[in-house]
Amino acid sequence: MTDTTALNELRPLVFSIAYRMLGSVAEAEDVAQETLLRAHREVRDGTEIASPKAYMTAVATRLAIDELRSARVRREAYVGPWLPEPLLTRAGADPSVDLVADAELADDLSMAFLLVLERLTPTERAVFLLREAFDYTFAEIAEVVDKTPDNCRQIAARARRHVITAKPRFESSRAARESLAKRFLTAAQEGDMEGLVSMLAEDAVFTGDGGGKATAFPEPLVGAERIAHAMRALFRQRARLGASVEPVEVNGQPGWLARDREGAVIVVMALEIAGGAVTGIRSVVNPDKLGHLGPVSDVARRGRGA
Repeated sequence: MTDTTALNELRPLVFSIAYRMLGSVAEAEDVAQETLLRAHREVRDGTEIASPKAYMTAVATRLAIDELRSARVRREAYVGPWLPEPLLTRAGADPSVDLVADAELADDLSMAFLLVLERLTPTERAVFLLREAFDYTFAEIAEVVDKTPDNCRQIAARARRHVITAKPRFESSRAARESLAKRFLTAAQEGDMEGLVSMLAEDAVFTGDGGGKATAFPEPLVGAERIAHAMRALFRQRARLGASVEPVEVNGQPGWLARDREGAVIVVMALEIAGGAVTGIRSVVNPDKLGHLGPVSDVARRGRGA
């Protein structure tokens, strides 16, 4: 008889696949829960699951493909830039951390990389991730997506070509990333324009996601000078509001989380660092994307502190 404990132990893997597919913590948790419920229902009904891992991977991936298709329709009406929901992958308040504890926290979890995957069709995304991030064989993937192994090999090759052309670069040394992020945060808190500009790449991009529900820049900001001015203004505003800022790791990259005086989350920011400079900043202030981190502040929703 299928060991139900083994099914429960596969939940972290299922969540990891679903989150990379969907870029949403809430939706990934829904997929993980539904997958687990279906597996337990099969066992309760007397069905022997020969390979729990293969079964749950197939169910989760198919559910994620269906969800991604409907999510793309919703995103067409999204207000402003869309970013994945931030996942705190190291010390932080995110209860989902345990769900990815057994998954390699590599660059394929970064917001920048998840945005690259948005260019793929749902099936291409599934095949690419199962092959590249989770090391499934093409025969195993074929069973999941109902294609032949040869078809999956062709899909993976096509997806890889799309990804390679836009794949983000990151500083290879974690210590170097964290050191620069710490200095960048200090400069932002002190309003040090010269310091901020010196650490930003000339073509750096700042992207804010308010989803029409919180104050955020309607279009990405490009250029070191513009971003430095914006960062100084944002941190001055937060200082006036008495907000606290704590360094965290966001989707495998350095960043920080800001809270209001009551401890509610205002915003999560992730830095992209390459070549010894900050090349990108992703700022999520949409309250719908922060609820998994705890109580969400209404400061930004009142337009007082994006």
